[in-house]
Amino acid sequence: MNKTVEEAIDLVRQLKASISNVTGVEVAVAPPFTAFYAVSQELKGSFIRLAAQNVFYEEKGAFTGEVSPIMLKEIGCQYVIIGHSERRQFFGETDETVNRKIKAGLAQGLKPIFCIGETLKEREEGKTFSVIERQIESGLRGITEGEMRSIVIAYEPVWAIGTGKTATPQQAEEVHRFIREKLERLYTREIAEEVRIQYGGSVTPENIKGLMGQENIDGALVGGASLKSETFSKIVRFNEM
Repeated sequence: MNKTVEEAIDLVRQLKASISNVTGVEVAVAPPFTAFYAVSQELKGSFIRLAAQNVFYEEKGAFTGEVSPIMLKEIGCQYVIIGHSERRQFFGETDETVNRKIKAGLAQGLKPIFCIGETLKEREEGKTFSVIERQIESGLRGITEGEMRSIVIAYEPVWAIGTGKTATPQQAEEVHRFIREKLERLYTREIAEEVRIQYGGSVTPENIKGLMGQENIDGALVGGASLKSETFSKIVRFNEM
């Protein structure tokens, strides 16, 4: 929940200028809904994609305050973040509602960025892998092999979000490898290798290269560092550092 419409447009303009010649990287921004349309217009002609921070699982109806996948698609949205830890923590998001939202987004041609991750308590109790396994199985229930090709998975250890704490590249890689192996068991090796698995949790220009150097880390779901074009563009340009 950051940026007014004017601030969001300014950020995107700066970002477009600073990464205009970058190749081999896909970039998406997820503005608040109040700035969604304005940012979509500013992104026209740019290679930067438009993502939403959330979506509801019905197309329309008496669901005051919610935004449907049809509404997002109309504005030019391509990606939608689903099941972010803050949605789970503060707004009652469950594995079941995450699953419904993923299906609703896919039905409209949106690409879900499906978030999973454990809390500090769960990690300290040795439950990391059981939590991740449950979230994957429940979140992807009923998702076909074809649909899975349109889904991005984001591993975001809740204890590392906005805390300044970051999982070491080795800690992140361990969980990413587990996720990929789980996808192979649920689907096929080809699909497991094709799915992009992002890391999210206090990603910065200082730690991005170490994270991206891991075999199973395919990208980053960037939080606070995305609010300034200078730091975000450095993350996008990690290969040049």
